[in-house]
Amino acid sequence: MVSIDTYYANRRVLITGGLGFIGSSIARALVRAHANVTLFDALLVGYGGNRFNIDGIDNSLTIIIGDQRDQELIKKAVAGQDIVFNLAGTLSHIDSISDPFTDLDINCRAQLSLLEACRKCNPTARILFAGTRGEYGRPAALPVKEDDPLHPIDINGIHNVAAEWYHSLYYTLHGLRTTTLRLTNTYGPRHQMRHSRQGIINWFVREALDNETIKLFGGGAQIRDATYIDDIVSVFLAVAAQPETIGGVYNVGGNASSLKNIAETVIRLAGSGSVCAISFPEEYKRVEIGDYIADGSLLSAVTGWKPSVDLEIGLEKTIAFYRQYKNHYW
Repeated sequence: MVSIDTYYANRRVLITGGLGFIGSSIARALVRAHANVTLFDALLVGYGGNRFNIDGIDNSLTIIIGDQRDQELIKKAVAGQDIVFNLAGTLSHIDSISDPFTDLDINCRAQLSLLEACRKCNPTARILFAGTRGEYGRPAALPVKEDDPLHPIDINGIHNVAAEWYHSLYYTLHGLRTTTLRLTNTYGPRHQMRHSRQGIINWFVREALDNETIKLFGGGAQIRDATYIDDIVSVFLAVAAQPETIGGVYNVGGNASSLKNIAETVIRLAGSGSVCAISFPEEYKRVEIGDYIADGSLLSAVTGWKPSVDLEIGLEKTIAFYRQYKNHYW
């Protein structure tokens, strides 16, 4: 893989959703690599944007507070950028069903707005889009490969498929240099912690630190690929720097484990909390995908990237972060 410090020094990088979990984590790595970083975020209530996420580096980057659907504003933001990490969006399955039009706006219209801005104002920019395992729905077989069928089972999954296809179409139709990374359960510091609708592993951490009972729907036997935030940062930076990935779609895998094991590990490391099994609430049962394990061999073959952070080490770091900075996230 390329040297991140060498590659990103003095490059102009825009991160949409830049005050959120993944965006701010990428920003920290880029600031260390001496990139010229601009964060674009709407700071919508109930989503992941948090100014504390850039505490200590806020004077080393530019911040634009605005809505990605604002064409004139996003045109100005993308102009002159070398790389765009397109991370703005929402991943709540339940919210997408109760409020499908907001999900449509954020996960489709906002993505088209960015792509149109790049097409008109910066057609040579390198663009990375964060897709999701939700695009597959209930996997037909494990591990899941990139060419497996896409059968999303909720509104959010459908909109993420559409957003990914927008990026692929703008590559084939307009020559934009896009790549999609399909992420799975990302966890770690700087994730929002006010509700459970956007990340179950981090919610386990909150419940354990609050000495509450983690309720596992159906007993928690479901397998998930858990990916620590540092691994996600490294894969985005590696892929953006690798021309061979342009036009591609790649699974990003992590450490496969049952939700029950993850919850019990969190409780053991936190030294507090408990766990119990309960029946699936009907609204969650309808959007439950069962087991999910990503086949990351294609990404590894092209870039050499593999996850490096063990699940227990990642959970230890996550617990330590929120124990120290709880008042900024609860």
